[in-house]
Amino acid sequence: YRDFLNKGQRCLLNFSNTEVYKNAEHSWGRFCFQSSWPLREKTASLQIGSVEQLPRRSAWNIQIIRSFRASPSFQAAPVPLFWIIVKPAQKLFAIILGRSIRNWWKALPPNKRELFKESARKNKWKILLGVSSLGVLFVVFYFTHLEETPITGRARLLVFGKEHFRELSQMEYDMWMEKLESKMLPETDARYQVVERVVGHLSESNKDIPQVSTLKWLIHVVDEPDVNAFVLPNGQVFVFTGLLNAVSDIHQLSFILGHEIAHAVLEHAVKKASLVHFLDFLSLIFLTMIWAICPRDSLAVVGQWIQGKLQEFMFDRPYSRTLEAEADKVGLQFAAKACADVRASSVFWQQMELAETIQGQPKLPEWLSTHPSHENRAEHLDRLIPEALKIRESCNCPSLSGPDPRLIFRLNMQHLLESSKDRGTQNSTKRDLSKPKLDFPHT
Repeated sequence: YRDFLNKGQRCLLNFSNTEVYKNAEHSWGRFCFQSSWPLREKTASLQIGSVEQLPRRSAWNIQIIRSFRASPSFQAAPVPLFWIIVKPAQKLFAIILGRSIRNWWKALPPNKRELFKESARKNKWKILLGVSSLGVLFVVFYFTHLEETPITGRARLLVFGKEHFRELSQMEYDMWMEKLESKMLPETDARYQVVERVVGHLSESNKDIPQVSTLKWLIHVVDEPDVNAFVLPNGQVFVFTGLLNAVSDIHQLSFILGHEIAHAVLEHAVKKASLVHFLDFLSLIFLTMIWAICPRDSLAVVGQWIQGKLQEFMFDRPYSRTLEAEADKVGLQFAAKACADVRASSVFWQQMELAETIQGQPKLPEWLSTHPSHENRAEHLDRLIPEALKIRESCNCPSLSGPDPRLIFRLNMQHLLESSKDRGTQNSTKRDLSKPKLDFPHT
């Protein structure tokens, strides 16, 4: 299997200098799966021996992370500068307006309150018409700002101009360079060259897509243990060495980078910022109502918190998961056209699922996360792999004559479970022998 991978990777990347590849292979480890997480979370390691049918050297050293996110919300989705300034001011204005309405109502004499209520009852149809007109305006605004997503053809909401967003992504690029410039790997480093060749091969293989061919992809490899990678809308690719240690082979790396390139090509940063800005503007009406209706400021603060959480869990996070699933699908197609073994994509997330299970971390419901769970992500990719294999075959790629990586993973997991049971039995026997024998029937 290792020989097959070596041949496939050299064919995939068309290495002219095999020494560079050997150095990169030595740096990563063919079946070395190591990862770290910047949130100071505890890690655990596991050695998985190979099954008898597989080469003895096929061992994985797994160092678990809590949750892998290839596209952090801040890093992969810069927001417009004016939004950062205006958004708090909008909320403050809504709070002041709602509180003023409440204080004005409290200060009204009882007879004037009754007159106001009576007037509202008489003009209820006019009030209803005004509210309905406002709702219609929002609906019209939404549908007049819908555009078709490249490649997938799915409708998307775009509030901000693309050119303005690219300018802001350049500002964020300058910020990241100022922060990480001292940690950038030189172009002569083997790890940099591998990332450069993978990205170059992905872009060359998908140059028939205008959004891919028009962007100039610039590579930046950061020497940090964070398991992270992101692509800015202007084509700036950032890959951390922690991610290079987290992937098992070049095929998994091709899929992950294809996933990140898909985020940029599909303009997910603009889409997400547009939706969040639209929802935030709409929520100002509810925020004003909360502060106007609640009798005390403490209750209004609780109501505001509940409203924010409802928006987050009902709209923001589900939409983020939708974008991640879309990037997985398109990224898998990119990797297939680059002749990568697309079957390795689901193995990566199975490895992540296994690592979490080994560490004993509780599984949180998917609705609490901005990303799909590892298990669901692997299942989603497994459903997409047959189509991706057809795309790969249509691109006249070399046939995949080696064993399925998913089968290799299952065999290793089976061997792991058997080894764990054997070790548990041996430890139990040693403990029994070290204790004095008790002459009781139940013993």
